[in-house]
Amino acid sequence: MAVTLSTINKIKSQGEKFTCLTTYDATFANLVSRAGVEIILVGDSLGMVLQGRESTVPVSVEEMAYHTACVRRGNQGALIMSDLPFMSYATEAQGLESAAALMRAGAHIVKLEGGQWLCPLVKKLADGGIPACVHLGLTPQSVNKFGGYKVQGRDAATRQQLIDDSLAAEAAGAAILLYECIPSDLMSEIMKKVHAPVIGIGAGGSTDGQVLVLHDMLGITPGKTAKFVRNFMVGGVSIAGAVEAYVKAVKDGSFPSTEHEFE
Repeated sequence: MAVTLSTINKIKSQGEKFTCLTTYDATFANLVSRAGVEIILVGDSLGMVLQGRESTVPVSVEEMAYHTACVRRGNQGALIMSDLPFMSYATEAQGLESAAALMRAGAHIVKLEGGQWLCPLVKKLADGGIPACVHLGLTPQSVNKFGGYKVQGRDAATRQQLIDDSLAAEAAGAAILLYECIPSDLMSEIMKKVHAPVIGIGAGGSTDGQVLVLHDMLGITPGKTAKFVRNFMVGGVSIAGAVEAYVKAVKDGSFPSTEHEFE
């Protein structure tokens, strides 16, 4: 049975966990969805893990649509969420056009990065039948503004801003909220205030779901591994076995552990 937003909301209402992994092609979409991952994220992280770029900034709508279509062909029932890339939603009209392109390619929901300035677009998308996931905290498309990949929400002002942005995004109609690299205690506080399903990456274990970049959880990304990453491809397991281990660990609460959190 295909996973829908209703499925995700039901999992949340039952107090259970759901899983999300980035996937960029038909083969891995087939494998990941068969392993029980509920949400496939066609992430603009493909700019780094597939194209070898330094950030997600150069990725285009056309490239995102191409990879979304590839994933759709291999998917076996997971919910497909696709990233709106850098500057593809600078205006409401541009955002609607970009989102429509990804939905036509096979996405079920689009993801976009930012705070309260996104709310009018999020509402327009919802009114037009396009669900949106709002990405808060460390937003990789703003890496040049942040001066690097840094944990967000460590001082009083930015903590309050994240809380305010969360409430505003939900009020505007965000179907899912995603938080990256924020202190675990702040995430726990936000979880008490919002009702939409919440996905975390480097945000502690209190969220309803977790997401990782596929290449990271398989331990094949070159260079230094982020604090919030766990390599599941250990002990001679297959790729499918590693994905299944990830699903199990998220659902039984053993991942993420305190070693993967920020304080």
